[in-house]
Formats: sequence, C-alpha cells, structure tokens
Amino acid sequence: MRIVPETRRLLLVNGPNLNLLGTREPEVYGTATLADIEQLVAEVADGLGYEVRAMQSNHEGELIDAIHAVREDCAGIVINPGGLTHTSVALRDALTGVSLPFAEVHISDVYARESFRHFSYLEDVAAVRVVGKGINGYAEAVRELVVLIGDSVR
Repeated sequence: MRIVPETRRLLLVNGPNLNLLGTREPEVYGTATLADIEQLVAEVADGLGYEVRAMQSNHEGELIDAIHAVREDCAGIVINPGGLTHTSVALRDALTGVSLPFAEVHISDVYARESFRHFSYLEDVAAVRVVGKGINGYAEAVRELVVLIGDSVR
C-alpha cells in the first residue's frame, strides 16, 4: 500500500538531451529552456496546491533512481523521457514499479517525425499522455494528472 504524502508533491523528470532545450533544434523544440519548463510546471502545480521536485539527466540509471526515490513522498510523476521513450524497458519498469500515476509529455509531435519516434514503451501505461503541444503540454499534463490524483486544491 502506497503512503499518500502529507505535502502534495509531483516529480518532474526530463530525460536525455533536454538540458539542451533553447538551443537544440529550435525549429522542432522551440526556444524555451529547461529552466522555463521547470518554472512553468512549478507555477501550474503551485496553483493546484502541489510542489514540484525537478530533475534532468542524460543517464538512464539516474532517472530510474530518482523515480524509485519518490515512491513514498510524491503523488505522481510528469516525465518527458526524451529518446528513452523508444528504447527503455527499464524506465517503463521503474515507472510501473513505483505504482504512481504518471504523465508522459513530448514537446514535439512525435507522430509527424521519423517513424522510430512513433513507438513509446510508456504509452500504454501512462495515466496521461500529451504530445506535440510545445512546453504548454507540460502544464496540461500537470493539470490532468492532478485531476486523476483527485485531491487538488481548488
């Protein structure tokens, strides 16, 4: 049985190469930085009565360790797994293993890109999925996830 944290908290996870946002392929990802995304998510979550822990790593094991570490003190996870979306069974197992609802977010429309990006190891287990809405997709994911969690402050 999962312990519901007294302090409502979400984990924001950004995977490989998302530290380059703002300069990496701006025609695909826009000019917003990772710091901009973290601020947006924190503001939206705060308005719903949640705080946010944010982390980014280019290393799969660090992402998995961060997910494991919050299993008893976060109510949900918002994750943009980057390229690991299409390759990582281990990341999927970590997310399903902690039994927290999670939202999968992609800034670009992965279905309008290369065919290998059309497959997601997380798609069928994500509680929320937001694709191709730019950084505003993160805000949408937070709002939808909090509704699913069911204890937002309004």
